[in-house]
Amino acid sequence: MEDRYSLQAPTNPWMFSAPFFQGLPEPVVEIALTNLVTRTHPANQVILLENDWGGSVYFIVDGWVKIRTYNMEGKEVTLNILGKGELFGEMAALDEVPRSTDVITLTATVIGSMPSQDFVKLLQTEPMAGVRLSQLMARRLRQVNRRLRLRESDSQSRVADTLLFLAEGQGKQGQTGTEIPNLPQRELSSLSGLARETVTRVLTRLEKKGLIRRDQDTICIPDLSALERMIV
Repeated sequence: MEDRYSLQAPTNPWMFSAPFFQGLPEPVVEIALTNLVTRTHPANQVILLENDWGGSVYFIVDGWVKIRTYNMEGKEVTLNILGKGELFGEMAALDEVPRSTDVITLTATVIGSMPSQDFVKLLQTEPMAGVRLSQLMARRLRQVNRRLRLRESDSQSRVADTLLFLAEGQGKQGQTGTEIPNLPQRELSSLSGLARETVTRVLTRLEKKGLIRRDQDTICIPDLSALERMIV
């Protein structure tokens, strides 16, 4: 399924709710999105492959994707989980080198692709777009640095930090706390660098302590500060 936005089409609200577009003049955004094409992808579909050459930057209109690579032993490593309003593929657009990671959908996902030249032109003509991109990259770098510091921590700290990492990137404020997607435990295992059985035990322990609540689709964190205090 495909759709193409044009200047004559009504602007979709998601464009202005996405962090990257916030604060940018509406006419500038509409021009930048003239050639944006949206497609609906099923779960577990590869969007990008490492070492591919690409000519687009991608915006998530709805759904979830994971960013993955492989370690020296060939084991899959999940680097990030991105959801609605996030973008990916910007690095290859900026430095004109092959993709550095794989991107795979976790759920049915709607993705808009913008030609790289349109993305670069937006950065060149609208200073705030460059500021937004710098903020995005700085946030991702801080998240990576924090996860690296916790590599030698105990399992509870690493799972708690993974949940907080997801809350920072994709958390939504619900009636009883911050809600994040209840990802398959293999993804939490890969993000935290722990065995799946260990992640299961820690999640059960955190739930018994009232620090999280789980249902089929979401994990609710009633108090982010209380969960952060579990990190040692």
